Amino acid sequence: MSHARSEAEEVHYLDATELAARIRTKRLSPREVVQAHLDRISAVNPKVNAIVTLMADEALSAARAAEATVMSGGTLGPFHGVPFTIKDAIDTAGVVTQRGSRLFVGNVPAQDATAVTRLKGAGAIPLAKTNLPEFSAWWETDNLVTGRTNNPWNLARTPGGSSGGESAAIAAGMSPMGLGSDVAISVRGPAHYTGIVALKATHGRIPYTGHWPEALSRFWHIGPMARSVRDVATAYSVLKGPDGVDPYAIHATSAGPADGPLPGRPLRVGWLAEPEFDPVDREVVAAVTTAAEVLRDLGCAVEAVRIPTLDGMDYADPAGILYGGEIVPYFRKSVATRTVEHHAVIRGFLTHADPPLADFVAGEGKVERLRSAFAEYFRQYDVLLTPVVPITAPPHNLSEYVVNGRTVPAYHVMSATVPFNLSGLPALSVPFRFSSEHLPIGVQLVSKWLDEATILRLGALLETASEVRSRRPPL
Repeated sequence: MSHARSEAEEVHYLDATELAARIRTKRLSPREVVQAHLDRISAVNPKVNAIVTLMADEALSAARAAEATVMSGGTLGPFHGVPFTIKDAIDTAGVVTQRGSRLFVGNVPAQDATAVTRLKGAGAIPLAKTNLPEFSAWWETDNLVTGRTNNPWNLARTPGGSSGGESAAIAAGMSPMGLGSDVAISVRGPAHYTGIVALKATHGRIPYTGHWPEALSRFWHIGPMARSVRDVATAYSVLKGPDGVDPYAIHATSAGPADGPLPGRPLRVGWLAEPEFDPVDREVVAAVTTAAEVLRDLGCAVEAVRIPTLDGMDYADPAGILYGGEIVPYFRKSVATRTVEHHAVIRGFLTHADPPLADFVAGEGKVERLRSAFAEYFRQYDVLLTPVVPITAPPHNLSEYVVNGRTVPAYHVMSATVPFNLSGLPALSVPFRFSSEHLPIGVQLVSKWLDEATILRLGALLETASEVRSRRPPL
């Protein structure tokens, strides 16, 4: 089945859509594709430390079966023979899922998570599990079991968290696509830091079944990550829809907004950066501004906007109260018996007092006002364009950052992402520009609930003007 190829061709940097097309037309075999990624992992993972459990034998066996199906003229799914990776918070049947924790070393789930089952059903082949902070509970990727993941663009910088291992693996060519999860920043932030694409769909669009922790499921999202918008769009089409288990996954696969954009008029795009997410690095603001100009040139009706409810309110604050009020008691009940074995982040969580009920209720009220503000915004506009993270990838393990001369706490990195977890709105991170330090900068596209189609369409347009897609990390 193999065909002669140029030695310079990097199979491991082809996107999943192209790999599937070449497998379908017998220009590549699934075994060649899987082996190319195994070779890439062997070459670069010692530097990056994104892959924590390798399923080499299982993947090669699945590739042989996939090749037999191609040769026999069998039915092929959209990702037939294409490998994918999985954040190690997401269950994989018969394969260790350690959640970045000493407490779960050797933990082997009996069932795949729904998202894993659906990608496998589309013909994709599980290749590896990827690194994360313990229990996915931080914005950097480091733990006491599998260590720290480095950003492939600069090993001294973080790829973010909590899906930092997944983003770093995809950016470094160790995987064409994968599954991450997001409660505040965790697929979009790492995508921004490493120059890939990630989607946090409307809450409940993609079932959360098979992800740990179960707490905070009203804010958690499982989401696809890849190097191209078209890969993310196809993965989303496979992943969405109820599974009968996740009580939030109630939207029919075909569900869409009742008031979508009217035919015959340009899409209306508002953009903002500051003061809503102030301070924002000037190069990040410049990338958002340029993205707005690109969309205007492509025929969208674009203007700078303000959303007063975002002004003066860092939504990491109510998120901290609401998340802490749920996750800390959950951790106390489920994992507090071996405190000495936790990463410092989790040990810190376990010392937190429960928030007063009045604070918790006030946090819920702030979220309701935020949802109402977005509902009002989307009466006038189809899309909101924002930064993903106010800075580019920072050095590892800093407790605060300096942005435009101002010192901010590290949790400021969530300021432009967490509002869309709290509100459940769909948000897409698209790599767009490079900083003066040669680090990727992404932009974030947000649409009304159930309108993923619009941001995926605009994301594909922005991708055509992206500086990032044509360049590779210096590994």
